[in-house]
Amino acid sequence: MVSKALLRLVSAINRRRMKLLLGIALVAYVASVWGNIVNMSFLLNRSIQENGELKIESRLEEIVEPLREKIRDLEKSFTQKYPPVKFLSEKDRKRILITGGAGFVGSHLTDKLMMDGHEVTVVDNFFTGRKRNVEHWIGHENFELINHDVVEPLYIEGLAKRVGARLLLASTSEVYGDPEVHPQSEDYWGHVNPIGPRACYDEGKRVAETMCYAYMKQEGVEVRVARIFNTFGPRMHMNDGRVVSNFILQALQGEPLTVYGSGSQTRAFQYVSDLVNGLVSLMNSNVSSPVNLGNPEEHTILEFAQLIKNLVGSGSEIQFLSEAQDDPQKRKPDIKKAKLMLGWEPVVPLEEGLNKAIHYFRKELEYQANNQYIPKPKPARIKKGRPRHD
Repeated sequence: MVSKALLRLVSAINRRRMKLLLGIALVAYVASVWGNIVNMSFLLNRSIQENGELKIESRLEEIVEPLREKIRDLEKSFTQKYPPVKFLSEKDRKRILITGGAGFVGSHLTDKLMMDGHEVTVVDNFFTGRKRNVEHWIGHENFELINHDVVEPLYIEGLAKRVGARLLLASTSEVYGDPEVHPQSEDYWGHVNPIGPRACYDEGKRVAETMCYAYMKQEGVEVRVARIFNTFGPRMHMNDGRVVSNFILQALQGEPLTVYGSGSQTRAFQYVSDLVNGLVSLMNSNVSSPVNLGNPEEHTILEFAQLIKNLVGSGSEIQFLSEAQDDPQKRKPDIKKAKLMLGWEPVVPLEEGLNKAIHYFRKELEYQANNQYIPKPKPARIKKGRPRHD
């Protein structure tokens, strides 16, 4: 009996021990699994945190990089090298306002006056002018750039009266219209259709001259008037639709060179640096009556198209289109007055100037291609506006 009872006791103790061992094993297993879960959760959280930090760092880099770029630009502006500027004493240095000074002719005039040592303020609305044309002067102590549209008048004639300044009007050979006198001298009154498609420009310039001289007589303001003939060179607007820019652009792009009419119309083309020198000479002179500024070397439009085609080395054809209404048949300046009273005449040969203009247009096309924009020559505006052979 004792033996059986002892066996039952041992068996019960073994069962309890087994349960205890099983319980301990289960607790150990659960602890192990929980540990793995905790460890995985930690690793997962760490991964999420690291990815989050990477995203934050990437975003911060996107925000900071433009700021770094601006800082680099500012550093460059502090160390910017300007074109050489002549030193002028206070009494010799002029303060000059140029409206449209970021445009084709205006920017070259700005360069000339700045390098001569004067203080220049440029006013432009950048519709056809570009900041790129004058950006090399930004920051210079003698230069100021104002973004302004003359739709809100500046009343520069009143300013000229108040400070005793001289007013220079950039007029045009278009005041002569389709001339019946050849070549055109300053005493020729012109032949203009007052209601034709060209009338707004032609008559607008004629009335501008009238108003300047009326103001001179009424208020005693000194006035200078330059009648500018066809001018070309770097910084021409590529899409202005004029004959030089059209022909060069078409030749470079392998497109037909468009000639309106027979091409027998004549024009006289001057390089922009010649014009600028003439404008400065006129501005500093005592000549109050209008002065022609142009190159008397006359070419037909067809000859001019062929010349540009040859200089570019283009295989473009010449395409003839219908003639524009009121397109002047002849244009050639008589520059005796400029020679005699200003000591001025153009000196840059036509081919030399055209090669510089072609080089500029090539660079501009490369620049536009890198920015995924290719300008196309504009067709002649037959019904309104200016014909394209000006």
